[in-house]
Amino acid sequence: MIPGGYDKHFPVMLQEVLTSLAPQDGKTYVDATFGNGGYSEAILKAANCNLIALDRDPNVLPRAEEFKQKYGSRFRFISGCFGDFETLVNQPIDGAVFDIGVSSMQLDQAERGFSFGKDAPLDMRMSCNGQTAADLVNSLSEQELADLIYQYGEERKSRQIANKIVNFRKTKPIETTRELAEIIYSVIHKTPNSIDPATRTFQALRIAVNDELGELKRGLQGAAHLLKPQGRLVVVSFHSLEDRIVKSFFKENTGKNQHVSKYATSPKTTDSNIFANCSKAIEPSQEETKLNKRSRSAKLRFAVKK
Repeated sequence: MIPGGYDKHFPVMLQEVLTSLAPQDGKTYVDATFGNGGYSEAILKAANCNLIALDRDPNVLPRAEEFKQKYGSRFRFISGCFGDFETLVNQPIDGAVFDIGVSSMQLDQAERGFSFGKDAPLDMRMSCNGQTAADLVNSLSEQELADLIYQYGEERKSRQIANKIVNFRKTKPIETTRELAEIIYSVIHKTPNSIDPATRTFQALRIAVNDELGELKRGLQGAAHLLKPQGRLVVVSFHSLEDRIVKSFFKENTGKNQHVSKYATSPKTTDSNIFANCSKAIEPSQEETKLNKRSRSAKLRFAVKK
């Protein structure tokens, strides 16, 4: 059993990740979102390769230490945000994988405040440092809250939720996940077999607290710069905001996918293209989504460097 009770962690789209990354003996790969080490272990077992793991969450350190003991010099762990990928890794690599968003470990630790299904302090910090979700909901103006919830949560009732939050905090600060969820439920009532009404607002706060979209943009650029020719960049995302960033980054930097007139005498190319080709979105199998509900919204995209 894995320390901390994470023996039931399922790496999302693991087989598809391995197929897309195609690990080979003697090469170096990066798991930019180490978490519980599911991808890292699979990559290290798939080939006699070297792996560098990144994670900003200090709670993964005991698990990383286990990997050091088990895999020796083949495994190296670096604490930090994958937005600083280029600075942290600082060497040519043959491939990298990103599993974007909150990890199963973080969701399962009630005290971290990521889940509205478990009452806990309203925290949501992946790094355990800096501004919390409670700080945001208690300090931002009504307009700022509405904009944040709409932009990062794509929540249509963001204005009503922001108004309820501001009215509630006139009486007392909002301190727990349960308090915030109940405020949201007063605007959007729960209905059977539907997405929980708190999902989008909690997502928005988590993204804002951890600058997830900014980290993703910087991380993709850093990884692309360090990839060797024919190196592979694999990304698993879980909602449309992330997937849109990944899709745009790959398309904008892949010459093959440029729109070319069928009447053109020769394809339009540019030296600024990073990738030789990129995939369309790959979704998890029906079998996986039945076994692991967290995989249902996942999409995998990969690109191969020129």
